[in-house]
Amino acid sequence: MSNKPKVGFVSLGCAKNLCDTEVMLHHMMDAGYEITPEETEADVVIVNTCAFIESAKKESIDNILDIAWLKEHGNLKAIVVTGCLAERYREEVLREMPEIDAIVGVGGIHRIAEAVSAALENAEKKKCGEVPGERYCCLDKKDAEPLGGDRVITTGASYAYIKIAEGCNNRCTYCAIPSIRGALRSRTVEDIVAEAKDLDAAGVKELVVIAQDTSVYGLDIYGRDALPELLRAICDETDIPWIRILYCYPDKITDELVAQMRDNSRIVHYIDLPIQHISDHMLSAMNRHGDSKCIRDAVAKLRREIPDIVIRTTVIVGFPGETEEDFSELCSFVKEAKFERFGAFTYSREEGTPAAGFDCQIDEQVKQDRYDILMKTQLENSEAYNERLVGSVVTVLCEGFDPVSESYYGRSYRDAAEIDGKIWFSAERPVNEGEFIQVRINEAMDYDLVGEAVI
Repeated sequence: MSNKPKVGFVSLGCAKNLCDTEVMLHHMMDAGYEITPEETEADVVIVNTCAFIESAKKESIDNILDIAWLKEHGNLKAIVVTGCLAERYREEVLREMPEIDAIVGVGGIHRIAEAVSAALENAEKKKCGEVPGERYCCLDKKDAEPLGGDRVITTGASYAYIKIAEGCNNRCTYCAIPSIRGALRSRTVEDIVAEAKDLDAAGVKELVVIAQDTSVYGLDIYGRDALPELLRAICDETDIPWIRILYCYPDKITDELVAQMRDNSRIVHYIDLPIQHISDHMLSAMNRHGDSKCIRDAVAKLRREIPDIVIRTTVIVGFPGETEEDFSELCSFVKEAKFERFGAFTYSREEGTPAAGFDCQIDEQVKQDRYDILMKTQLENSEAYNERLVGSVVTVLCEGFDPVSESYYGRSYRDAAEIDGKIWFSAERPVNEGEFIQVRINEAMDYDLVGEAVI
């Protein structure tokens, strides 16, 4: 039986946070710790938190309190909190949550082993009746630590994320990310390509390119938007079949980027294009770069140059000062643009952001009503799009088998992992996770499709 301390992880929030968790996993294994998926078996649990909006903060706090129960009633010795909640609310977390033994900000993930060691040392002192030292606190400047690093991939055999930059310079008035994650910091092309080659060698079938805003990649280190040349370099140096781009902003949909997506068969015809609104009144209040014409032009360009493109977007309803006319304009545009993939959020009033101090805050019930109306509109778009796929044969990347439904499941190029729907299918022979297979679509549901493998 191993005598190594066991470490459990809870990773919350976005894919960018997951990349940080995977880096910390590698550090812990490299330092000789044993990783366990069972929190009840862990000596220490690391909670990588999110604090983007109010619901995310609540989820983070609830998870910490759930883990804290194991310190009182189980064998858990220490809790280490990392990520955005730790960074944004460091003093409050330390003051109000004595259950936490160490806190590590977003710039300190490469010191996680040091934090865990200190937390366990203090736990041992308490157990022996000694006076523990100060709780470990690593909250360095966000630009003090290197980007990237070796990771333990947790997303299975089919896909992996690659984070090409950290931070953001956009300064949208509703967003706390720049204050949490700092200014834009891009990794070099060489560094990213080296990681992509490692993922290729590990058998990854889909590489998902992420950052807070991927479309401005390289601006800080190269003085230009370098995403197209990065995509070329990844394609030249690897054989990864699918490369997917998330979080591109409408004002940065350049002819060069569109051409790279159109002409390179391994870059899937899918793009995440967060618009947040279409009313110029709202876009200005949000401090979004680009007006409604810019958004319409970007969508039109993508659809003209890449006819089978799938566009995903996100919008905010109930932003301060949003009038019925603003909301009606947004609904009309969503109906007109027929986004294949869509997400909406009710505005969250985040302290420390300019919008938190704006007049004309919208009533919560009004926000929810507008959200419901918008999602009903999008559901009609989604149902119509899925119905058009019935009878077609599509390439599916298998992600696994569900014993309850007795079906395999996976995604086509039209679906991003974890955020879009799935394709459920039967097959006459075993299908492996990470295998591409042709599936005939027989049935359309609200957001998922059902079919059978064409063997």
